[in-house]
Amino acid sequence: MDHHTGVEQQDGRALTRSAISATAHCLTGCAIGEVLGMVIGTALGWGNLATIVLAIALAFLFGYSLTILPVLRAGVGLGAAIGVAFAADTLSITVMEIVDNLLMVLIPGAMEAGLTSWLFWASLAVALAVAFVLTVPVNRALIRRGKGHAVVHQYH
Repeated sequence: MDHHTGVEQQDGRALTRSAISATAHCLTGCAIGEVLGMVIGTALGWGNLATIVLAIALAFLFGYSLTILPVLRAGVGLGAAIGVAFAADTLSITVMEIVDNLLMVLIPGAMEAGLTSWLFWASLAVALAVAFVLTVPVNRALIRRGKGHAVVHQYH
């Protein structure tokens, strides 16, 4: 094995670690928004569509907020911080939300189960876990190209 290949493997592992970290960050915001949206929609007796729209809106709100706040703390203006968050998180949150909500709709009875049901919470946990796994390669590709969370790291 020549030395160059070892360096590429190490860089690949570091890239994967960065992608996992970025996806965990995204998952945090998405999960907060998803859970709140599902809880509010279900508690108010809303239909699946309205509940999912609320959950997605809140997932984007919390996902972007978790990026904007540290960038603001780094001294960047609000407009620029919002731009950084949009550049860093839009594709990641979008993929995560499509996968998560699609699974919640496809798992039989998950959306109708109600907040006190283990089926609802287990389905949401599985949906978020699958979304995490499928979003890591998206973030890895973005970071490798200097996009996604690579944009945020210059402010940390």
